[in-house]
Amino acid sequence: MLPSIKKILYATALGAGSPYVFRYALTMAREHNAEISILHVQEPLSSFAQSLVELHISHKQSEEMHATARKTTRKTIEQRLTSLCEAEQCQGADGRDLVTEIRTIEGQLAGTILEAATDSGADLIVIGSHRHTSLGDALVGSTANKVLHRSTLPVLLVRIPDGYHEGGL
Repeated sequence: MLPSIKKILYATALGAGSPYVFRYALTMAREHNAEISILHVQEPLSSFAQSLVELHISHKQSEEMHATARKTTRKTIEQRLTSLCEAEQCQGADGRDLVTEIRTIEGQLAGTILEAATDSGADLIVIGSHRHTSLGDALVGSTANKVLHRSTLPVLLVRIPDGYHEGGL
């Protein structure tokens, strides 16, 4: 029996290569009549950084700033997605929207992506990666590498070409 792909989790860092990677998720969704859930994970401040912030503002003010940042990020993703979908036609053959959910979550990157994939019932994770040259050209970005090696689901790792730049998603 062939595997069924009905839900795709597209994890994005909102970088310049995001539209490039999103097009792969979109292609897979069209070919499999699947839906796409978009996820952006924001890392929380370390406890040390949080304590430095709270020397100048209250904990409540800090929490309010984080909530505002999450809302702003979500709005930015939605605006960029709308623009990209206008160009890429994000509808399936039946005319329905392929993107069914946009989530912004605070947490540790790889673990939160894997948890969200499980929670959403995803059949496939699509994530991008730039080449990193710190130890050689063969290394995959640390978040993508962790997702790739820890996931129990199939992962489509899309290599973003060197120098690729398009307005981030």
